[in-house]
Amino acid sequence: MGGGGVDPRQRIETGAMHWRQMVAIALCVLLNALDGFDVLAISFAAPGIAAEWQVDRAALGVVLSMELFGMAAGSVLLGRVADRIGRRPVILACLAIMAAGMALAPLVGGIVTLSLVRLVTGLGIGGMLATTNAMVAEQANARSRSLAVTIMAAGYPLGAIVGGTIASALLAGGGWRDVFVFGAIVSAAFLPLTWWLLPETIGYLVERQPRDALARVNALLAQRGEPVLATLPDPAAAQARGGWRALFGPGLAGTTLLLTLAYLAHIMTFYFTLKWIPKIVVDLGHPAAVAGGVLVWANVGGLTGAVLLGLLSKRWPVRPLVLAALVGAVASVIVFGRAAGDLGTLKQAAALVGVFTNAAVVGLYALVADSFPVAARGSGTGFVIGVGRAGAALGPIVAGLLFAAGGDLALVADCMAGGSAIAALALLALPRRRAA
Repeated sequence: MGGGGVDPRQRIETGAMHWRQMVAIALCVLLNALDGFDVLAISFAAPGIAAEWQVDRAALGVVLSMELFGMAAGSVLLGRVADRIGRRPVILACLAIMAAGMALAPLVGGIVTLSLVRLVTGLGIGGMLATTNAMVAEQANARSRSLAVTIMAAGYPLGAIVGGTIASALLAGGGWRDVFVFGAIVSAAFLPLTWWLLPETIGYLVERQPRDALARVNALLAQRGEPVLATLPDPAAAQARGGWRALFGPGLAGTTLLLTLAYLAHIMTFYFTLKWIPKIVVDLGHPAAVAGGVLVWANVGGLTGAVLLGLLSKRWPVRPLVLAALVGAVASVIVFGRAAGDLGTLKQAAALVGVFTNAAVVGLYALVADSFPVAARGSGTGFVIGVGRAGAALGPIVAGLLFAAGGDLALVADCMAGGSAIAALALLALPRRRAA
């Protein structure tokens, strides 16, 4: 091995961050922001869809969950593919799927077709989230990894804030289809940017060693002004640890199961609020454009919580921070269920929910990224997020059924807050030893 015998992965772990690594991480933040808008596009559009097609709450809950089922499959399947063929090609493929799905949504003529389109769109969204999480973890050095992952995850509410503000203006001056047209245009615009600015990670190239790995690694090292390699490190041991089987082998099984349970349970609470806020606000007598504004406030809180947790993670371990956020999530969702007064109170309660629920989500992403080795990081992240979202897709459906059965907002909120409580218990049982 050239370059003074120094493994390039070790250089990334211990060295300073190069500006090219920072650009790659920044682009992943923007891609996650796009994810945030694409996921919530159906929430912004939901009141208009319900009014135009006369959809009741139970059926609307199913529609709101369809891309979550797609996201579950996309996270599990495409996260595994990212471990096989690379992070970069999977991210590009996910972008193409998202752009196509958003473009098709305004063209459908009924609730069944829209549900199918959202299911397919979810494949791209889920694969994007799992793969960008691995990409950022491998671009960052050890000192900044937790902060980088939490900042990446903060892109999600950022996209909802910016996109939601635009969506509210579109709803005020047009119809629900305009929300999807906007999302399609922005998603397509990111394709050339990603092709140009986002390289494959050195960690993946060294671990998997595709046919041209040495040349690609040396090109990346040369761009960063670092010594090139004569040969690559032996990947055999690392490859033996990769794949889904490794996730349930000695040392990782407990971590995999507990992180999956924690993510599954909390994300049910998270998506209950994000998916139902616009419809809840409309049912309280406010127009759809105003309802979108309340959801924007929830994401302002989410962005605040994500940034706060990221900053605190530089000083304290992530797990106790996530536990505190989960406790706050339980309390804030219960409070939101009793905030059916004036619009200002609703906005404040939604923002409070956003602070705690999203802080817990981004903290979980950081825990997941730090709990799996590089060879299994895409698979591990994809499994946790994918299986978690499969269960989380039931959140909006369960809430819809509770509403349809006559439950008021307070009762439904109390029930849905239980997900964050279960997540807290799972993290308390999580092994403290970091996976090797």
